[in-house]
Amino acid sequence: MASYQKRGESSWYMYVEAGTDAAGNRIRKTQTIRIDDPAILKSAKKTKAYLDEELLKFKMLVESGEYINPDKMKFSAFVELWKTRFVEKNLEETTAFNYKYHSNKWIIPHFGEKSIDKIKTMHIVDFLDGLTDVTGSATRVYIFRVLRSIFTKATEWKVIKQNPMQGVTKPKDEPKSMEVYSEEEVGVLLTALQKEPIRLRVMITLALTTGMRRAELLGLEWKHIDLENSIIDVKQTIPIFKDGEPVIKGPKKKSSIRKIVFPSSVSAELKLYQTHMMRERSNTEAPWEGGEYYFLFAHENGRPFYPKTLYDQWRDFLKRVPNLKQIRLHDLRHTSATLLINQGVHAKIISNRLGHAKISTTMNVYGHVIESADRAAAETFNNLFEPKKPLKKKKS
Repeated sequence: MASYQKRGESSWYMYVEAGTDAAGNRIRKTQTIRIDDPAILKSAKKTKAYLDEELLKFKMLVESGEYINPDKMKFSAFVELWKTRFVEKNLEETTAFNYKYHSNKWIIPHFGEKSIDKIKTMHIVDFLDGLTDVTGSATRVYIFRVLRSIFTKATEWKVIKQNPMQGVTKPKDEPKSMEVYSEEEVGVLLTALQKEPIRLRVMITLALTTGMRRAELLGLEWKHIDLENSIIDVKQTIPIFKDGEPVIKGPKKKSSIRKIVFPSSVSAELKLYQTHMMRERSNTEAPWEGGEYYFLFAHENGRPFYPKTLYDQWRDFLKRVPNLKQIRLHDLRHTSATLLINQGVHAKIISNRLGHAKISTTMNVYGHVIESADRAAAETFNNLFEPKKPLKKKKS
């Protein structure tokens, strides 16, 4: 049974019977509807049509189990609904992981026990301001995005009447300064790698010479490598693990599906590594867990490395090379691009190698490097304009 009755000048009380509980008591779901449009309120026919439609929507939500009771709902309770009904159903795995991570780490500890309808704009402004001393700008921007998603859904699902994110200014994002290695530092890096296990050697060398992203390196299989022609076919990534299993998928953007030529000298190293992996596999008694996949960066049983493993291996390597400055693993991608720019390689070629959709992206990211290289090139013309010393006449 479902019905409604008037409660005030422009509000109506709605209820839907939803069966009985274990004790035999009737379960009744209720909600209050307000009509703020004067044009509807002036017409009894329009008012009835509007209320009948809202009652039908309400009844369908209750019967499908989708109804959310907003009365005194804690923020943390709504976030759990947001995760299961929106995040897990609609977002790509990596984004879903990041949304849940930031909500659990930063947002719920602050707002969790509050009633969601009691959270005001100034509460959110104060919260974001308070993060200034404990997070970087990129983290604050991401937290802002998560909050915006939570309160947008709360508004759409009529848990709250007004979105408190309206009026909250997005935190200013201050991009991290890019750290790259010079040619001399790359020389130190390559020399240090000669003392390392071949798997680590190959991983770092490929990151440096191809500019591949971490997820692309993890998704790389032997069938994607043409050792004779020194070409890698980038068509698969492992951006994240879900429920303990790798998420194997194509690159996020079409432009990221590409072929990259690597130095012929790296082919010899890859052949050695392939032989090493075959020998390693034949010597282990562990059952094969790679299925149909033969990843380059995997355990002896074929199971690919967890994404964080590559970061950890890079960090541990840097600790063993004290005379090499600390940069992120992702900065090897930037180093690769910077070295090519300084060698005079055209920006379009670099853009293709990096998998950028547009050359403008490459120009924006590496514009300062390109300008410096261009200025150095321009300086070579000075030699043409320097006054020439007159030739001395030979004495007769």
